[in-house]
Amino acid sequence: MYAIQSGTERDATVMNHNRLSDEPGRLAALERYRILDTPREESFDAITALVRDVLDVPISAVSLIDVNRQWFKSLQGLGITETPRDISFCGHTILNRAPMIVPDATIDTRFATNPLVTGDPNIRAYAGVPLCSPDGYNFGSLCAIDTRPREFNDTHIAMLAKFAGLVVNEMELRTIAHRDFLTGAATRRAFIDAAGAAIERLHRYDRISALLMFDLDHFKKINDGFGHPAGDDVLKAVAAACLGTLRPGDMLGRLGGEEFGILLTEIDATGAVAVAEHLRAQIAALRFGWAPDLRITASFGASALRSGHSVDTWVAVTDAALYRAKHEGRNRIVYGDDLPHGAISD
Repeated sequence: MYAIQSGTERDATVMNHNRLSDEPGRLAALERYRILDTPREESFDAITALVRDVLDVPISAVSLIDVNRQWFKSLQGLGITETPRDISFCGHTILNRAPMIVPDATIDTRFATNPLVTGDPNIRAYAGVPLCSPDGYNFGSLCAIDTRPREFNDTHIAMLAKFAGLVVNEMELRTIAHRDFLTGAATRRAFIDAAGAAIERLHRYDRISALLMFDLDHFKKINDGFGHPAGDDVLKAVAAACLGTLRPGDMLGRLGGEEFGILLTEIDATGAVAVAEHLRAQIAALRFGWAPDLRITASFGASALRSGHSVDTWVAVTDAALYRAKHEGRNRIVYGDDLPHGAISD
């Protein structure tokens, strides 16, 4: 077995069978990377190019296993972006800790009738190493594919395992780089990228999403009256309250200053407003020992993703709703379209 490292030694107790059979946990681990449906990136393409050259194969890929699909963050040698999960070789790779080696797919009972074997790209040999998150979930695979039967020796697999470790490192570094250092929320750039991915999911799979934007009311008075360290304390507490409430598939982003955005997946307009109301109440309930009488409130704009929305129009609709919420008295939620009872106030 080849251990895949992600920059630091992992506690062996995390690497257990329970993680392999915990599909909801595995999907949550994948979702935390916020990488599905994002554009190609040079750092990942460089690794798959090395795999292809070093192992002398025509095809190599960073494959991520979603609910019903295999999606390629990087793919050398083919012009596709995804396949159904049920025909993917990498879908089998993630079921174990050890690499999966298939010297000849035509005589392997798991794959002999697979359309990727009987038709294009005519897979014959496969070697895949699972990509494992620091908390022990296999979220994908780094694989090398040949169109002729062949053996992959121990040196080949050891090299593939080292390259897989680089992929996990890149995933972790990408996550760190996309986090606001003060609050732990996503950066504005990462949040906008995630909104673009949500639009792509709507177009391809009809998967719905909603957007919330909120602004802390009279925040300048906190900085002016108690100092910027107190303001930072408030921002951290607000972010923690949100992160403690949101589902693994949702995203909190810090858009600038005291303004935040929340991307909600698989939720309609009514559900989005309900989440916003819950968060508004959570924020209003925050208390601070350095100012026991201080009360924090927030104004929210909400908007469901609709066909034809670009990132800019979706953000603009939600931002306009937020502006209305502040203009109409603050500490309330305004929906950006024609939802009945579009404004909720305390």
